[in-house]
Amino acid sequence: MTTDSQKIIETPKKTSKQRTLSIVKTILLYGLIFAVIYSAVNWWRQPVMPANPQLQLTDYQGQSIDLAALSEDKPTLIYFWGTWCPICRVTSPTIDKLAAANNYPVVTIAIKSGSDQELHRYLNENSYRFTTVNDQAGEIFADWQGQVTPSYVVLKDGEMTQGLTGIQPLWSLRLRLWLSEVF
Repeated sequence: MTTDSQKIIETPKKTSKQRTLSIVKTILLYGLIFAVIYSAVNWWRQPVMPANPQLQLTDYQGQSIDLAALSEDKPTLIYFWGTWCPICRVTSPTIDKLAAANNYPVVTIAIKSGSDQELHRYLNENSYRFTTVNDQAGEIFADWQGQVTPSYVVLKDGEMTQGLTGIQPLWSLRLRLWLSEVF
């Protein structure tokens, strides 16, 4: 007669290689789940190009901007942001680097960020040199059905090719602009 303690079957211990493989599989699985969820949320929150978009804008300094004309030669990045947005404090330096590289046109739209003078002061304090339209009432952003800041739109030939939200690394923005140029 055997007792319960004798019925316990010992499982073999995992080797170091098996444990490492198990950890890698888990990380990849959770990474894939995160990527799918992030992409779905990003797609849902992305701006939507209006049926009759206003592509003739004026920056906060009174300079005319023709987004359709800018996007004929190269894809153009439109960056919706606000001086009040904490995430934009992280993303705006990246946008400034992208604009300074001068490989692609970049136009930013500051949403509900105060008067032209207040916006000018903020841009100077942060040494931002990107072209900025002051959307004081948030009408432009509302036209694009924007939900969150920061949001981005890539225009090519006056048409939206991509829309995205959240923190975007410089390499990702460059890749998206390049893809819009090639395809």
